[in-house]
Amino acid sequence: MTEQAFASGAPSVAAQLFGSGLIGVREGLETGIVVMILVAFLVKSQRRESLKWVAAGVGAAVAMVVLIFVGIRYGTSTVTGLAAELIAGLASLAAVVIVTWMVLWMRTASRSISGDLKAGLAHALDVGPVAVAMLAFLAVGREGVETALLMVGYAENTAGSHWPLIGLLLGIVVAAALTVLMYLGAVRINFAIFFKYTGVLLIVVAAGILAYGIRALQTADWLPGLAHNAFDISSWFSMSSWYGTVAQGIFNFRADPTVLQSLAWLLYVVVVLFLFLRPVPATAGASHATRSSTDTAAQP
Repeated sequence: MTEQAFASGAPSVAAQLFGSGLIGVREGLETGIVVMILVAFLVKSQRRESLKWVAAGVGAAVAMVVLIFVGIRYGTSTVTGLAAELIAGLASLAAVVIVTWMVLWMRTASRSISGDLKAGLAHALDVGPVAVAMLAFLAVGREGVETALLMVGYAENTAGSHWPLIGLLLGIVVAAALTVLMYLGAVRINFAIFFKYTGVLLIVVAAGILAYGIRALQTADWLPGLAHNAFDISSWFSMSSWYGTVAQGIFNFRADPTVLQSLAWLLYVVVVLFLFLRPVPATAGASHATRSSTDTAAQP
């Protein structure tokens, strides 16, 4: 982000907070659902003594995710020039792969995640405490690693700004609060609708990350076409305006994208949205199970 754009203040900050906050809420809720299912199963099974092993596994997973994020994000912050563009481009492309897999996997896996976790935990309880902790570690760690790598790619264009990280943490706090309220039965969320609409928005966000990564690789001379713009509306679309900073902060929009950037953005949005929105073949009772699995798991 340019200094002029960042100087515009609140809109730029709000855009960064919203984009990363969305990631935090969505990923935090996915993780929260996993933990809630594990805890509820132990409580229902009268195995409360194993809760500490679930907590140990979750804690270890969180520590691992923090180390991965800090190591990648700040370990590469001293790199400058073309090497920095190359790293930013590759990190962005990796983030796109992750978010694409995440939204498409959740589209179909949500209907069976509760049963799979319960079956796995039942087996882990028979094996021993270490198996219980490892199950929690792997279940939470998978979601957390996705979040860490996605945030690295999302934050690459913020010129060292800490607002994306703050937005992510705020989103996680909101998700944690919602998870507790769901467990206590204070709130109900239609997860089919929630994951559908946040998934669509994340796909558009990922398309922007893809376009940014391609531009970075073009700048590093790993991809051709840097001098060929698809269009240039910078004469009337100011990137330093409030709408320009919002578009850039959330969607990585540029007023002068290259042809390759534009084609990649369009192709990604069309293909991934088609795959995401197409109907999921359902077996008898699957629709009901999808809506109710989280609610029933939350009842202690």
